[in-house]
Amino acid sequence: MSIAARLPSILIANRGEIACRVIRTARRLGLRTIAVYSDADAEALFVEMADEAWHIGPAPARESYLDAETILAVAKQANAACIHPGYGFLSENADFAEACAKAGIVFVGPPASAIRAMGLKDAAKALVEKANVPVVPGYHGAEQGADFLRAEARRIGYPVLIKAVAGGGGKGMKKVDRPEDFDEALASAQREGKNAFGDARVLVEKYVLSPRHVEIQVFGDSHGNVVHLYERDCSLQRRHQKVIEEAPAPGMTDEVRAAMGKAATEAAKAVGYVGAGTVEFIADGREGLRADRFYFMEMNTRLQVEHPVTEAITGLDLVELQLKVAAGEPLGFGQADVTATGHAVEARLYAEDPEKGFLPSTGKLWALRFPEGEGIRIDTGVEAGDTVTPFYDPMIAKVIAHGATRDEALDRLGAALSETIVAGPRTNLAFLKALTEAEGFRNGPFDTGFIERNISGLGAEPQPLDAAAVAAAALQLEEERQAEGLLAAAGRSDREARSPWLVADGFSLMPRPALGLALLVDGERVEAQIEWHEEGARVSLPAHEIGEGEHEITLAQAERGTYLALHRGRQTAVALFDPFSVDLDAAAGTGGVIKAPMHGKLIALFVSAGEAVVKGQRLAIVEAMKMEHVLVAPRDGTVTEVAGEAGAQVAEGAKVVVLGE
Repeated sequence: MSIAARLPSILIANRGEIACRVIRTARRLGLRTIAVYSDADAEALFVEMADEAWHIGPAPARESYLDAETILAVAKQANAACIHPGYGFLSENADFAEACAKAGIVFVGPPASAIRAMGLKDAAKALVEKANVPVVPGYHGAEQGADFLRAEARRIGYPVLIKAVAGGGGKGMKKVDRPEDFDEALASAQREGKNAFGDARVLVEKYVLSPRHVEIQVFGDSHGNVVHLYERDCSLQRRHQKVIEEAPAPGMTDEVRAAMGKAATEAAKAVGYVGAGTVEFIADGREGLRADRFYFMEMNTRLQVEHPVTEAITGLDLVELQLKVAAGEPLGFGQADVTATGHAVEARLYAEDPEKGFLPSTGKLWALRFPEGEGIRIDTGVEAGDTVTPFYDPMIAKVIAHGATRDEALDRLGAALSETIVAGPRTNLAFLKALTEAEGFRNGPFDTGFIERNISGLGAEPQPLDAAAVAAAALQLEEERQAEGLLAAAGRSDREARSPWLVADGFSLMPRPALGLALLVDGERVEAQIEWHEEGARVSLPAHEIGEGEHEITLAQAERGTYLALHRGRQTAVALFDPFSVDLDAAAGTGGVIKAPMHGKLIALFVSAGEAVVKGQRLAIVEAMKMEHVLVAPRDGTVTEVAGEAGAQVAEGAKVVVLGE
C-alpha cells in the first residue's frame, strides 16, 4: 500500500522554507497538502503552494504557530491524516505529539516518550551514559546550590561550561575560564534559562578545547530498525548558531564514523526512537577527529535545518522517509545499504546585517534571484515582492552545493552566492561568500570558534562606503531625472529624451559642465559629481576612490527615487537628497535621540520622562526574530521624552527615548 493510501492528507504545522520543502515531497507522493498561516503569512509562498490553507491567528508565533489547540482543531476540520511539525515551533513538543495521537492523527515524528526523554540535557546525558555513549565529563545531577556547583567546577577543572538543562541555541550557556568568574556566570545562566525556557536548572561540564560540532543523522522505524545516514559538520557557528554545514565532516575516518554512528544509534535505541533525529556530539579537535575524543551533547528529536546536505550525499529524501515511517512501513534498508557520494555544503542566507552586529533586517524583497546549475539546490520560502517581517526567523534561503570533492562543493557554493541577488533587507551574503574563501576553513584545522576569531577578516564590521555602487546608482538617478524632466516638458518619447541635444541642464556645442549631485546614501548625505566625456559619463565622489573592479553592480529599484545597488554581496541604498526630508533630530547632533535599531517589538521600557540616567544605563529592549537588543544611554542626561510603549511594534529608526542635558 502506498504512503498516500495510508496517509492521504498532511497538515504542515509550520511556515516558510520548511513548509515549502514538505509540500514539495508530499505533493510528489500524492498527498493532499494543508497549510496553516498567521496574519503575517496570508500571502506567503507556502500558502500559495498548498492545496488548501487555514488561518490560525495573529502574527506573533505564540498566538498562531505555537497554538497547539487551534492547529489540532484545524487538522480535525480539514480531515488531515497526519501532521508534519517541521522544525522549531511545535516540533519537539511532547504534549502536542501526544495530543495528535489521542486525536487519531499521525504525528510525523518520534513518540512523545522519546521527545520527553531527550528534552532536558541533564536527563538525556544520564540516559545515554547507561547506553555506554560517551558524555563530556561534568555534573549533570539535581543539586543546584551555588556552593555545590562551584565545588563541582573546581573538581572538573577550568575552563568549564555552565548550561541551562532546557537550553538551546546558546541561551543559558556560559563559558567560565576562572574560578572568580563562576558566581556571576552561574547567575546569568540561571536567569537566561528561567526567562527563555521557564527552567533555571543548569549543568556544569568540562569545556572541550578546539571543539568540533559533529552530528549524526539517525532514522528509526516502528519495527525496531535504527540506522545512521552519515555525519554533518556544523562547526562554523556564531554565538552557537550554525552558519555553514557540510557532509561528510572534513577529516572524518572510517574508524571515527563507525564509533560515532554506533554511539548515535545506541542513543536512539535507548529511547525507542522512531523517525528522523539528530544526535549531536562535541569533539576535541586538537589532534583531528579521534574515536576516543568525542562526547554526546544532545539529541534533536526532529528534522534538522541542515538535512539537505545529507540528502545530497546519500540520494535519499528524508521527508519521504519520515512519511514512510509515519505510515508504519519499515525503512526497507539496513546500515550496510547506506552509501555516500561526494561532498555537500549548505549556507544559511539570513536577513541580517553583519556590519551592525548581525542585527536582524526587515522589509520588502524588491528583487530576489537565485542561480541554477549543476550541483546547486535552493530551499526558500519567499519570492520577490514578499516582505521579511520581524515576527519569525530571518532566513531567506538555504543555498546548497554538491560536488565530487569538498573543494568542488565549496567552489560551487561560492559561485552560487556570487550570483544570488537579494535587494531590500540587508543580508549576510558577502559574509557567507567570505567564509567559503577563508583559508582556515578551506584547509583547516577549524573549530566552533573560527568565526569569532576571524570576524574582522570576514567583513563583519562597518565597511567603507562602496563608492562604485554609489556611482552606478547616481548615474542611473541622474539619467532618470533628465528623462523625466524632458518627457514632462515636451511629451517626447523616452528615446528622444535621451538625445544629447535635449538634455535639461543647458547642453551646448561646448563641453558639458560638470554636474553636482547631492545624494542620500544609507541615510547619510554624500556629494557626487558627474562629468561627460567622449566615452560617456563619469561619476566621482570627493574623498572616495572608485575602484574599477571586476564585479558586476546590480541596481534594483525600491521606492520611487531610491535604488539599491548590489555589489559583491553588499547593498547600498542611494537616492537624490531631499532637504525637506531631513531628520531634524539627527541633524541636531546632540546624541540624545535613541532609536530602534531594527523593526520589532518594544518588550521593555526601563525609564520615564524626567528621570536622570547615566551613560550605559539600560533604557529599553527591542525584540525581533528571536533576538533581543538592549538600548542604552549614549551619555549622562535626563529623559525628556519616552516615545515608545512597552508591548508595541516599532519600526527600524523609530524614536524610542529622547535625552536632554
